[in-house]
Amino acid sequence: MPGMSDAAATRARRTLRVGDLDLRVLDEGDGLPVLLLHGFPNRAEVWRHVGARLRGAGRRTIAPDLRGFGESSAPQGRRAYRVDHVLDDLVGVLDAVGVDRPVDVIGHDWGAFTSWALCLAHPDRVRRHVALSTGHPAAFLRAGLEQKRKGSYMLLWQLPGITEHALSADDFRRLRALFAGRHPDIEQAVADLSRPGRLTAGLNWYRANVLHAIRRRWAHCHVPTLGVWSSEDPYLAEDQMVNSSRYMDAPWRYARLDGVGHWLALEAPDAVADLAIDWLDGPTSP
Repeated sequence: MPGMSDAAATRARRTLRVGDLDLRVLDEGDGLPVLLLHGFPNRAEVWRHVGARLRGAGRRTIAPDLRGFGESSAPQGRRAYRVDHVLDDLVGVLDAVGVDRPVDVIGHDWGAFTSWALCLAHPDRVRRHVALSTGHPAAFLRAGLEQKRKGSYMLLWQLPGITEHALSADDFRRLRALFAGRHPDIEQAVADLSRPGRLTAGLNWYRANVLHAIRRRWAHCHVPTLGVWSSEDPYLAEDQMVNSSRYMDAPWRYARLDGVGHWLALEAPDAVADLAIDWLDGPTSP
């Protein structure tokens, strides 16, 4: 890999044993580390363009396949996908790759929900934070009617067996229709979800966390955070990101990408990278 040290090239793609799981991690580049957390139904490669830009700016990128996705283990049972277990995975990954200093974190979709939770539970492990698409959990739960409408599918996905059959029938016709040509990596996503147990694993993120999040009391965030929302996102409304400022006890900045859909890292990677680099490397200001 051109421009990469021998040590970085050696650790670029590997599988780590963390607790009872095998977690595949793309660990590339040298410099200050950035942890990259993907969402449904992706894998670590969703960060390939943004990651290249970050490494070009002198950063080390650490992008795991989160549990249930990509080549990582997919434990059985919905409770295995509660965000608290995922946080244990992430702390284990950081320890395993030798990152003992506060790390910068960028998350998208469920990865952003997880990055917020990491900031709240382990503020000592995070230096700065970029949340793409998904706002602070409390802001999401208190969002208005537009978010309730856009997120109504999440309640339908709570039904085990029925949802799997509906989404996977006819070569994932309904899932493809939900994404409606918007997902640039849809064929990779379908291939991943077609493997035994993997669609259920992905859906268990919704089943384990949606109702649990409603019952949970979410703290304010003490990590400087940049929130990025895109105007053509069919699943997430703007208010749940903008109103995240109400739950910040640290510097906050909001950026809107007009004309961009839900998968920002694939649809507008340069814009995402520019915003992230400016936030992560620049002076912190409200």
